[in-house]
Amino acid sequence: MENALGKTLVVNNQFGKTLYNVTAVYADMPENSDIQFDAILSLQTLANPANLNGNGWARLDGFDGSYVTNYFQLTGKANSATLESKINTLKTKLDPQDKSKFVLQPMSQIHLGSSMDDPYQTSGSLSFVYLLGGIAILILVIAWFNYINLSTAASLKRAKEVGVRKVVGAGRFQLVNQFLGESFLLNIIGFVVAVLLVYSFQKPFNDFTQKNFSIERLLADPSWIAAAILLVLGAFLSGSYVAFSITSLQPIQILKGTSGLKLNAGKENWLRKVLVIAQFSVSIILIIATLVLYKQLQYMQNKDLGFKAEQRLVINGPQLEDDKALGTSSALLDNQVSALPYVNNLCHTGIVPGNYYSFNAAGIVKQGEKSDDAKKGYAMGIIDDRYLSVFQIGLVTGRNFTVHEAEQGWEKSGKLMINESAARQLGFESPQKAAGAMISWGQSFEIVGVVKDYNHQGLQKAVDPIIFMPRRSGGKLVLQLATTNMQRQLKELEALYKAAYPGNPFEYYFVDQKYNEQYNDEKQYSQVFALASMLAIFIACLGLFGLASYMTEQRTKEIGVRKVLGASIASILALVSKDFLRLVIISILIACPIAGYLMKKWLQDFAYQTDIAWWMFAGAGGLVIVIAILTVGFQSLKAALMNPVQSLRNE
Repeated sequence: MENALGKTLVVNNQFGKTLYNVTAVYADMPENSDIQFDAILSLQTLANPANLNGNGWARLDGFDGSYVTNYFQLTGKANSATLESKINTLKTKLDPQDKSKFVLQPMSQIHLGSSMDDPYQTSGSLSFVYLLGGIAILILVIAWFNYINLSTAASLKRAKEVGVRKVVGAGRFQLVNQFLGESFLLNIIGFVVAVLLVYSFQKPFNDFTQKNFSIERLLADPSWIAAAILLVLGAFLSGSYVAFSITSLQPIQILKGTSGLKLNAGKENWLRKVLVIAQFSVSIILIIATLVLYKQLQYMQNKDLGFKAEQRLVINGPQLEDDKALGTSSALLDNQVSALPYVNNLCHTGIVPGNYYSFNAAGIVKQGEKSDDAKKGYAMGIIDDRYLSVFQIGLVTGRNFTVHEAEQGWEKSGKLMINESAARQLGFESPQKAAGAMISWGQSFEIVGVVKDYNHQGLQKAVDPIIFMPRRSGGKLVLQLATTNMQRQLKELEALYKAAYPGNPFEYYFVDQKYNEQYNDEKQYSQVFALASMLAIFIACLGLFGLASYMTEQRTKEIGVRKVLGASIASILALVSKDFLRLVIISILIACPIAGYLMKKWLQDFAYQTDIAWWMFAGAGGLVIVIAILTVGFQSLKAALMNPVQSLRNE
């Protein structure tokens, strides 16, 4: 590899052509670092006005440089709140009219904390972490409920064992230790199995979350202490009820089967019902959440966005190119691409739906206005005269940019377009009033047209006020393609691109695919809730199946007598199933309002929301009822078909 030190790099961007001398080579940034960059350029270069190339928003001597993130390394005794106060005091002194404030954020909060500005490349979602953790705890709680439920159901079988052991001298403390030991053993076995499963499914889970998780990192982190505490606490709580309740009985009550034992069985029966209701309530809430998430995702993916994204191919502009040759190469490539039969249209732009804007700016007001409107922010988009036609974005009033205005740029042409939201924010009574009006932004600009509002970013956000600025060289080439033989088209386009811009990589993406990536979080939420719902129902049904088996066994004699007296199979099925179905119906009545409230709160985070339909509650409740009937029905049918002679003979 050639030594890079001392070499000169040519950088072409909105600041024009700039030469940089390589003074150092740094090691690659770690994959899990929030700060990622390929090169570090001297910001001091922009201190020279000649290097700004007309981009006054990038000046270093003002407060409008929102593209800059400032880092402070504090001494051990420094207080960040005090520093923040001093910075804002100085800012107010320098610019008394500006009421905005600077906010400091600890580096430790960057990854999962709320974003101060543009999100970092590897930033995670704190809400998604809470979601995964919450669902994991819910499923764990359901499993503990099952353990308590089945343990209490089976406790009467072990009551005689406890009675006999007490008679021969076993102390209560010894018996409690035995039951708690069994609980701890089962939980530890479950923990070991879980670790093995996590290790086995680590790669599929990473593919699903699109993160590079590692169980080795988890074990090296202090968080395993919290997991160990949770394991011990869960094992104790899930095993303590049976351990303390059954060992509190007197041996004479147990061995004689007196009313005291029956009373305790009644209390246990009440507890079992509560736990069954709790399990199925959680399952129903998860099912309803899954349905709402899926419906919201479908709504966002199918809603009319105000532009066409299908078959729009975005090709990144060249990074290595001489300014003089750039215009010639670009014009040549445009001519060659336009002549291709599968290219219907093209444009050069600095913004593409689904990505961010060219930059943000303030200080834009109607000409003659002197108010706080200058502090309102606007999304700025650099486009050419064909941007609207390529994406089929309509005009409310006025006209589009001309070819000449796009070639001149906004600085020389003095022309801008705005969207409807920007027209309202600027204070115009209607879009028609805005067309032809003058606004001030360092210089005077004429609004030549008002663009219809369209969802430039995902439907999680409301439409931003956008100001469109004309310029032909926006940084990205967007092609509107035909749908036939896409692979052949891409190969041909790559050849033309590399011929026009030698040494530059052919980097591209499709607008619709990139746009839908904004909904990856919602897709993951939907999949997580679907998997969690299935797992929760499966665990709940295991408990219900075991409980039904126990209850059927307890009522064997009763069922036998009823059959001898002429009871039908259908009546036996109804007899055994009705108590469980009653519990499931109570679960539905409890879960539906809770799920409705939680999902309504979640939907408030979206600027565009689907409605929560009645069929979601009916579908979730119906599904759980069917699953419960199938689960209990197997045991009920088995009891109904049993020969009464055998059950009565055993009695």
